[in-house]
Amino acid sequence: MYANQTFFRGHLILIAVATFLLTGCLPPPAENNSSTQDVNVTTGNSNANLSNNVSSMTSESRSDVLVTMPVIDAMFADEGFAQAVRTAVSLTDEELTKVKNAAREAVLQLNGDPAEDARRSTKSTTESTRRDLESLIGKQKAGDLIAFVQSRWAGDTQSQPVGEPNSVPTDSRVVVNAPAYRMDVFRDGKLTKTYKIGIGYPEFPLPTGLREAKEIIFNPSWTPPDEPWVKGKFSPGKKVEAGSKLNPLGLIKIPIGLPSLIHGGKDPARLGTFASHGCVGLTNSMVQDFALEIAALGGTSLSLNDVKAHAKTKDETKNVKLTSPVPVELRYETIVVEDGKVRVFRDVYELGTNTEENLRKVLSNFGVSFDSLSDSEKSELKDAILRMAVDAKGNMVAGNAENGNNSSGRVTRSIKGAKEVVVDVAALKGKGYPAAVGLVQK
Repeated sequence: MYANQTFFRGHLILIAVATFLLTGCLPPPAENNSSTQDVNVTTGNSNANLSNNVSSMTSESRSDVLVTMPVIDAMFADEGFAQAVRTAVSLTDEELTKVKNAAREAVLQLNGDPAEDARRSTKSTTESTRRDLESLIGKQKAGDLIAFVQSRWAGDTQSQPVGEPNSVPTDSRVVVNAPAYRMDVFRDGKLTKTYKIGIGYPEFPLPTGLREAKEIIFNPSWTPPDEPWVKGKFSPGKKVEAGSKLNPLGLIKIPIGLPSLIHGGKDPARLGTFASHGCVGLTNSMVQDFALEIAALGGTSLSLNDVKAHAKTKDETKNVKLTSPVPVELRYETIVVEDGKVRVFRDVYELGTNTEENLRKVLSNFGVSFDSLSDSEKSELKDAILRMAVDAKGNMVAGNAENGNNSSGRVTRSIKGAKEVVVDVAALKGKGYPAAVGLVQK
């Protein structure tokens, strides 16, 4: 859920700082980062990555990456971040402490009770974060700090261009489109399999960009963080062993950069809706099937018998390195042309993508002018983008700044109303992104 698509402004930021009983997309406590059995990803030379100068960010990339207080709190989990941000933003020790405490307090206010269905707005949360930082350290330093955080997180995206909207890969890669709740496997430019997925909550959006999968981790363990929602079945800092029924990561996790994962453990009911804190969620049977697909893309020998054998030894964590990294392209495309149809998806992350301007650009990408369409087609398309220009609660995205309520600290878990509208357009017949192939959805 992207990168280098100029009209979408679609670089989302992974807010991987919170978890509760049903999710597992988060970095564990810093002291456990040395073990691949306990961590979700390997971060590499974090101090070197964090030394990026704020001035290296372009104004466009800064505004495209969303930053919230939980994101900043996640940054402080890295030992080198505090010193790096102090130097880059010229923060005093007192200012650094204020920021760190405020970020931690924001995380502590989050509530993970699945029975609750209150609303936080992605857009308004980023706006309130800027206001809070300005009150703590001033407008100039607040802007510099946000730019530095954006630079750090954007640094995990690969530099290769992703292509035009709705572009069809010509190579072998995995493509995830968050608003469509869809993950596709391409081999040499041909779509071979499609998976229905669960995505990150609006408050914890799936990130965007071109990333890489380098390993498959069977039977991962999980270390709950020291957070207020870790209660009951879990003890903060006490590892949940591989194979435990309480392990929210399921049978397999596949790191795709920073704390983001493709992993199992999801209930089928969470597919096609919100399911995680910034990860791609699958059921255990689906992630086993996907492991075979991504291993093949990576040139790694992995058989169904191998997968079944790992499932039988659930208490043994096994890392399988891919011979070649597999590109994983995370998109946020709410307007998709697909063989004579325009599919308009709900703008669940409130990016304001469902506009006539964006519609015209998507159509133009396939050699069709909006003005050349019939009156009925134009009317249906305008109605579609208007109906889908709403967030998960059915509120118009344009009104989020006024309507968003950040006081509850709870995540949005359900989607009210239709998730997409489909419009037939004669001039698009035979054009567009391929329809789902061999759809796996349980």
